[in-house]
Amino acid sequence: MARRGKRYQKVAALMDRGRTYELAEAIQFIKDHPAADFDETLEVAFRMGLDPAKSDQTLRGVVSLPHGTGKKVRVIVFADGPAAEAARAAGADAAGLQDLVEKVQEGWTDFDVAIATPDAMKEVRKLGKVLGPRGLMPNPKTGTVVTDTAAAVRQFLAGRVEFRMDKTGNAMVPFGKRSFPVQALVENCQAVIDAIRAARPASAKGVYIRRCTVSSTMGPGLHVNVRDSE
Repeated sequence: MARRGKRYQKVAALMDRGRTYELAEAIQFIKDHPAADFDETLEVAFRMGLDPAKSDQTLRGVVSLPHGTGKKVRVIVFADGPAAEAARAAGADAAGLQDLVEKVQEGWTDFDVAIATPDAMKEVRKLGKVLGPRGLMPNPKTGTVVTDTAAAVRQFLAGRVEFRMDKTGNAMVPFGKRSFPVQALVENCQAVIDAIRAARPASAKGVYIRRCTVSSTMGPGLHVNVRDSE
């Protein structure tokens, strides 16, 4: 394992690693002990009690953060005609169909969210090898295959983020910047936790959320109490 920086080690030394923190307490600790000299992103990570190999135990969805993410979100929309025009008017960085598909096929992925209309998906599916591995393929489950492109663009620009479990049973979601007020970060993170709870597959058995950890970009993780989720 790579050696951690001095600032990380200093913050880690102040933690009680055997303790499970309350959410507000953990976030206050992160704000009081910066691990970098820039405005770090805060993330919440989950170790799920699901089997990633079972198709009926997948975990994927979206959540709207009440106080946004604190970062500029780059949104593109695969659509044509009025749907593309509406997306551009709502603030999409790019909107189009054939031209945009060709641009992405050539390797362009300088965006955070890709939205598509149902009609456009026939062409967008050709981009599976480019968008799939990056988690950017439009999907109805994440609210990125829609008829109302303008509404979807506005939601993602305002702070709608996606969550998904990876092949190892973990999910990680950004929920704000260290410069946010503690209460705003608590409410954002709680919104993510609530969304994860609500997305519990019907086939899930036993402990659903095995572990929940919050951290900053460069800082160590603090275990958070989510017992109420069981």
